[in-house]
Parts: sequence; structure tokens; C-alpha cells
Amino acid sequence: MLQRTHSGRAGTALVAGGAGFVGSHLCDTLLSRGQRVICVDSYLTGSEANIRPLMNHPGFRMVEKDICEKMSFDEPLDYVYNLACAASPPQYQADPAHTMMTCVVGTGNLLALAEEHNASFLQASTSEVYGDPEEHPQREDYRGNVNCTGPRACYDEGKRAAEALCFDLLRAGRVDARVARIFNTYGPRMQPNDGRIVSNLIVQALSGTPLTIYGTGDQTRSFCYVTDLVEGLIALMMVRPNPEVPVNLGNPDEFTINELAKKVLEMVPSAAGLVQRPLPKDDPQRRRPDISRAKELLGWEPTVPLADGLRQTVDWFSANLAPTLRPEPVAALAGANRTAAEMSIGV
Repeated sequence: MLQRTHSGRAGTALVAGGAGFVGSHLCDTLLSRGQRVICVDSYLTGSEANIRPLMNHPGFRMVEKDICEKMSFDEPLDYVYNLACAASPPQYQADPAHTMMTCVVGTGNLLALAEEHNASFLQASTSEVYGDPEEHPQREDYRGNVNCTGPRACYDEGKRAAEALCFDLLRAGRVDARVARIFNTYGPRMQPNDGRIVSNLIVQALSGTPLTIYGTGDQTRSFCYVTDLVEGLIALMMVRPNPEVPVNLGNPDEFTINELAKKVLEMVPSAAGLVQRPLPKDDPQRRRPDISRAKELLGWEPTVPLADGLRQTVDWFSANLAPTLRPEPVAALAGANRTAAEMSIGV
């Protein structure tokens, strides 16, 4: 089995999707640990603002490119991280054919690049490969319950196909490929309009509009703070020997959407309350990772509690949203408004 050997130097990492929410945090951390970083991003869902502070860093280089196009680099690459894909339903459903091609053709291009450079490769897969799971919590050996022709299939099946490519080339001894199955992640630099539940609720609370709850709000998710996830990604990339199996990365603490809304309203009190909307097709009812494999193989588990991570995320959105969307001081709202907000979610 091919195993990448590394010298004592920190090396060079290519981060595809490096201007995105998770990718930009990964670039930050790799640079802080002495690695050179080549960020590849098409800016389809990434943002130049996320990496602007890195532009003058001597170890950072930005390449604007879609990974569906073949690419080459003259300098040696030691690591290739593939985080390049729209990751929220409104974004990946906006152009489903491109989403599928990003997962399949794009991953194939990056695997070829890793093979050419004898670089270790990490694929950012997703808990969506489990679909609307019939097993709970989800272990890596669960094969999932995915609607392969539904509106989410471009992402769910695209990521499953990308995993298959990784393990085919790993078994062939061509690429030292690793696969992380990422569960719901949140934190600073999320896009306000990305459609993810954490950013949706925070932005709505800050703007004084009703918080949107899809379905009953009793469906569950497990929320992992972005710095915890980045540590897991790096641990999976660096572990030797290659685990040769997918690894769940997420926070096993499980919350209903109603519980999440309550926590947001405790931090950003609002009198607007909640509004219910129909549950989107194929939206999972429960989602919680079994991270036993990550603990055993990587010595990794998340450390940031939801309350702490939410506070940092709220503070970031409050500072970075347009001034008209910034909240009034909490003290001015904490009386009657909080009571109304709590009543609206049935506590």
C-alpha cells in the first residue's frame, strides 16, 4: 500500500476551497504551523474577504480556478486538501449539475495532482452520505438511506462517488487518500445567506425578523465548532499509517432545532418569535456522529461546547453584518422580548 513519506520540513499544502468557510480556517492553521499554503478557489461560494489577511503572508499563494478544470503546479506538493464544493442545500441545488461535476470530475483532477506529486490527499466528505439515516448515531460502516434521484442527490451522491474514487486509487496504491465525513459545522466566516441553520437563525435574530423553523423543529443535528473540525482534518491528514477507512468528524452532542433557536434567542433576544415552514424534501430527521473511530485512530474529539461556539459566532456576525442589521444592546432587550421569544418555542 502506498504511504507518503515526509521529511522533517513542514511542507506545502494545497487547499482547494481555501477561501470558503472551513477552508480559510484551515489555511490559517496550516500557515501558523509553518506550512506553505496554495489556496485554490473559484469564489463560487468562497469569499476573498476570508483570506484577505493572508494575501501578504510570505507562505501563502492564491490561485483562482475551478477544480473541474485540470491544473498543474511546478513546485512540489506534500498535501492536497479537497474542500472545494458548495456545502449547503440552497448553494449546491442552485446548479446541481456543477455540484455533481465538482464532486466527481473535480475530485478526480485533485487526485491526479496528488498522484503526480506523491502527495497525501484528504477528501472532505459529508454526513450527507448517510442520507436520512435509519441508524442512530451514525457509524462509518452504516451505508446510508439516500434518495439517489432526489433534489439533494447532486451533493449526497456526488460525495459518495468522490469517496469511491478515493478508495479505488488508495487500493490501487496510487494515492495516499483519506476521507473525512464532516457533520454540521459552524463558526465565524459562515456566509449570511448560505442557508445553513446556524447562520440562518443568527442572522434572522440580529435583523429582528422571525426565526425560520422548518418542520416541527424536533429534528436534530450535532454542531461542531470550526476550529475543532480543522484540528480533526489535520489529524486525519497527518496520521500514519493511513487508516484506509472513512472517519466521522463532528460533535456528538445532539440538539433539536428548537433547542438551537432557544440558545440563539438567549444571546440575541428578539420579539419577532418564530415562523414555521414546510420541511424540505429528504431533510434528515436525526443526525449525530459516532466518533469512536476518530478517538481511536486520531486521538481527536471536539472541545468547544455549543454555547461557547455560538457566542463567538454571534459576535462575529454582529461585527460583520451591515450596520442596519446589528442588534440593539442585549440589556435593552432582555426583559419582555426574551419572555416572548421563549414562549414562541414552547419553553
